[in-house]
Amino acid sequence: MIPFGMPTLVENRTLEDNVALCNSLGLKFIELNMNFPEYQIERLEQTDTMLQIAEQAGIYYTIHLDENLNIADFNQLVTGAYLETVRRSVEAAKKLMCLCDRYGDDGQPFILNMHMNHGIYITLPDRKVQMYDRDFDTYMKSFIVFRSLCEEWIGDSNVIIAVENTDGFRDYEKKAIEYLLKSPKFGLTWDVGHSKAIGEKDVPFILGNKEHLIHFHIHDGSETPPGNHLALGDGDIDLIERLRFAENRNARCVLETKTVEALRQSVKWLSENGMWEK
Repeated sequence: MIPFGMPTLVENRTLEDNVALCNSLGLKFIELNMNFPEYQIERLEQTDTMLQIAEQAGIYYTIHLDENLNIADFNQLVTGAYLETVRRSVEAAKKLMCLCDRYGDDGQPFILNMHMNHGIYITLPDRKVQMYDRDFDTYMKSFIVFRSLCEEWIGDSNVIIAVENTDGFRDYEKKAIEYLLKSPKFGLTWDVGHSKAIGEKDVPFILGNKEHLIHFHIHDGSETPPGNHLALGDGDIDLIERLRFAENRNARCVLETKTVEALRQSVKWLSENGMWEK
């Protein structure tokens, strides 16, 4: 069966609250979101506490890196801060990895989920110019450095950084992602709601690299009007098809709703549709 987990929910103010909910629903892990003040790197580095809380419930963690992460910023001071954040997150992940080994499925890695930062654009009278596209060589040099550093930081540990689709990969991002995926330290996250809300335009790229899919964000969504992060069953996605695909990839699935009630509804939907066994 697919290992299902939950995201960090804004209604829960503490890690203990999230863990209690995770445990009560029978889910296996929590994806800790570094956009929350509760899960900044200084908190994640308190690994003794993190381990103790998870151990009591028999669950494990994955980590969602800050959505603002921008390792290609032209300002090297900014880039340096984000690179240091990734380095320290990898070190925390290594220490939390024992939970995956104990409560997860055999052989599955510790996932650090990341977004691609589009960078800024300049608006001209007839078009918008993406600065990373304009200065692509500089952009790619940053990813060459990033991949090399991550390989060094991760070493021989079973940690993988998975790149997630959001509102449509730009062409320059696809080239950078393809470069990252040549390293075994990188993989792909398929957010099925995000892809639905933009007319599935990322799907050809995702399926073209399906051998790298290791992580899924599962929530319902719609194309017209665009919407995602809905409870399972509240949108237009063929969820069974997507879940079967995730199962075939031996991938984890985060039930990425935004409320406790939607999460409960999603767990119920999985059970009613034969995709859940608590």
